[in-house]
Amino acid sequence: MTVNVKNIVFSNMNVSWLLRLSREIVLKGAATRFLCLKAGSSNAVSDKENDVLVSSLIGMGVDVHMVRKRQPGVLKKQHTNEKDLKSFLQAKGANQEAIANIISRYPRAITRSYQSLNERWEIWRSILMTDLEIITILQRSPESFFRSGNNANMEKNIALFCSLGLSSKELGKMLTRTPRVFSNSMELNKQMIGLLNEIYLALGGENPDEFVKQIISKNGFILLRSIKQVKANVQFLQSSFALDDKELITLLHGQGGDLLDLSNEYLKKTLANVKEKLLSHGCTETEVDEFVLKHPRILYLSPQNLNDKIDFLLATHISIQQILKSPLVLDKSLNTIISRIKDLEKADYNFGIQGITILALSKQRFENKLEKLDCT
Repeated sequence: MTVNVKNIVFSNMNVSWLLRLSREIVLKGAATRFLCLKAGSSNAVSDKENDVLVSSLIGMGVDVHMVRKRQPGVLKKQHTNEKDLKSFLQAKGANQEAIANIISRYPRAITRSYQSLNERWEIWRSILMTDLEIITILQRSPESFFRSGNNANMEKNIALFCSLGLSSKELGKMLTRTPRVFSNSMELNKQMIGLLNEIYLALGGENPDEFVKQIISKNGFILLRSIKQVKANVQFLQSSFALDDKELITLLHGQGGDLLDLSNEYLKKTLANVKEKLLSHGCTETEVDEFVLKHPRILYLSPQNLNDKIDFLLATHISIQQILKSPLVLDKSLNTIISRIKDLEKADYNFGIQGITILALSKQRFENKLEKLDCT
């Protein structure tokens, strides 16, 4: 009887405990759902674009659709400096269209403070001659100016490049062509400079500072590449053409230095294509090697691009030997080559007798030459 009473009491306790537990679970679940809804609502608000900012940018002529594609987070910021940026750039000579273009292409520009902009501008002006030069760069590559706000790092890089003997004119060219190298950490740039020194000395070079200066002034893009990639390219060039150390130094001092910033796989692919294409038209291995060493930048051309140009030239009865002797023709775009050959054919130009170097002339010189031919 006692056992039965205990069982009944225990059963009643279980029922009572289970009921309380059920109520707690229900209440906690509801509270959790409520919190989730609140959190979701909060995120929805934070993810919403700042309508005032969007309207302001549209009023400035900014392409908001482009901004959404490139850096959509900027449109959600509550505090931006687009008006200060506009005033700053206008004072430097930029018109409304240029300012709109800069912001459209690099929206984070509107997050930079007036003080930071002014400091960065003064640094750039220590290299470039005019404000207009800077404006021109910003329209082409706004990221180079606005991506980093670390002005101290940029000053260190300028000091580093000056220590290599680079002149203000050479620094200006670098800033125009490869502005991103000035935003690299100074240590990263020093590592590449150290590697170029090491490569040159290992090849028996006697003036590594001059070598490094020459490579960087001609091809600043190398400072944006990895040490592993540059090492692999140097080794590939030496082994592919069976060059001794002195011959490799000569190549790197010339146009070969321009190849060091290419990816190693691309370099292998384009060289293999050049060899295959020229050998298929009766060239010897020696002729192919001499052709590439004479004009290494041919390896910049993609296989399809190079093949199309050679095929078109051959179809117009220009010989493969003429192409080997005038590799600069291949630097021109296919459309330019096609257009020029049509113009020359109208003028009864004989490529077999007069050669094909005319195809490689600058636009102005070609037009002058064509005018003389027409008069003749």
